[in-house]
Amino acid sequence: MTNDLKTEEPKNESFRDRIATVDAKGKRNWVFAHKPKGRFYNIRTIVSLGFFILFFAMPFIKVNGRPFFLFNVPEAKFIIFGKVFWPQDFFIFGLTMVTFIIFIVLFTAAFGRLFCGWVCPQTVFMEMLFRKVEFLIEGDGPKQKMLRNSGWTGEKIRKKLTKHLVFFLLSFIIANFFLAYIIGIDELKKIITEPVSQHFVGFMAILLFSAIFYGVYAHFREQACTVVCPYGRLQSVLLDRNSMIVAYDYKRGEPRGKYKKDQPAELALGDCIDCHQCVKVCPTGIDIRNGTQMECVGCTACIDACDKMMDAVGRPRGLVRYASETGIAEGAKLRYTTRMKLYIVLLIVLTALLTVLLLTRKDVGGTIVRAGGMLFQERGADSISNLYTIKLTNKTMKDINLTLKLEDAPGRIIEAAGENILVKKEDQGKGSFFIVLPRNYISKRKLSLRVGLYEGDKKITTIKTNFMGPFSLH
Repeated sequence: MTNDLKTEEPKNESFRDRIATVDAKGKRNWVFAHKPKGRFYNIRTIVSLGFFILFFAMPFIKVNGRPFFLFNVPEAKFIIFGKVFWPQDFFIFGLTMVTFIIFIVLFTAAFGRLFCGWVCPQTVFMEMLFRKVEFLIEGDGPKQKMLRNSGWTGEKIRKKLTKHLVFFLLSFIIANFFLAYIIGIDELKKIITEPVSQHFVGFMAILLFSAIFYGVYAHFREQACTVVCPYGRLQSVLLDRNSMIVAYDYKRGEPRGKYKKDQPAELALGDCIDCHQCVKVCPTGIDIRNGTQMECVGCTACIDACDKMMDAVGRPRGLVRYASETGIAEGAKLRYTTRMKLYIVLLIVLTALLTVLLLTRKDVGGTIVRAGGMLFQERGADSISNLYTIKLTNKTMKDINLTLKLEDAPGRIIEAAGENILVKKEDQGKGSFFIVLPRNYISKRKLSLRVGLYEGDKKITTIKTNFMGPFSLH
């Protein structure tokens, strides 16, 4: 038997004690990934193009005069699909977060890290924009490594300077659009066109975000996925043996051996020719043949590299492919299992429920509370009143004048500041008023009432509150 044949040995799991991009001494192992080529890479390029179009176009899209998406954290104002959300809508955000967490759990359990490899902003920007720019300026992985290890010649200075200037320019552009999702494209235009002195905080925010993005994509790179992002570390509890992952078919590939055209069949080698192409193209520096690993982002670069080598040696594709651990062990193709179907149904139901809540949410709402520290007041011999404070939120694009009317109860409302309460567009307002009820209508200490909000003769919504009466009614 020749030395080319790798016999079965106890599997060394020491690689799981540390991430692939950090050595045993804690020193960074820089990844010089080779440029991927293949069908999956081509599809990912198309998908990333769609992602870039959405990312750079959405700040300009408006619905009824509002941004399509806005996450104004400083003002606690959020716009989703053109609808405004305020702190009063916290329950919807709470439900959204619960839905998102369940979505992640179910989606990952069924489809692994499909999101990470295909549409995660970190992966898309790093692999489909900055990495491509790096390939264009410095060349493929081996050329980048040679350039890094070479002395500081004129060519090296030119390439490094060009690359980092382009990287910072791209980071600056991304930072501007990222800020547009926070303050809106109109405010961003003011920062760009008006004197810096008028928008110093905004200008500094752009520079800060630019520096962060530049630091991530020029230096931190894959460490954002392997060190910072918690999603990869959650794989151990989210994945099971039936989850779809990028996997190496060890049943077919082992034992490994170098390929020779006239190699005798009796050596009984597996299909893996130990060319390490799957390792060379990996952006996180792992060997997919070691099995599922935290660092794998499911980018499919190893699938394309392996398929290319299988074509070259005349062996079937799919040695590295989308599969499940059960499918690899049993030699079966990836199946659309009942579990996957059930998870998809649950995801659709959760998404539909959240969508209904978002679409049916009222544009005008409010809360009514009794004035603190005050009991009821007697009004003459036959009436009792309570003082209330109302806080209103106007999520529409117009100013509205609201009138309060007592519903399903005899009595009247006396507003302290006049007949109407003015609430400006996309703003909040408040007012005070008395509810006056006949004494003979109050049958218990605490009475539930309903107050209608009207714009002219049009009823907007109804708010519930409580009326406090005397301890003794007789």
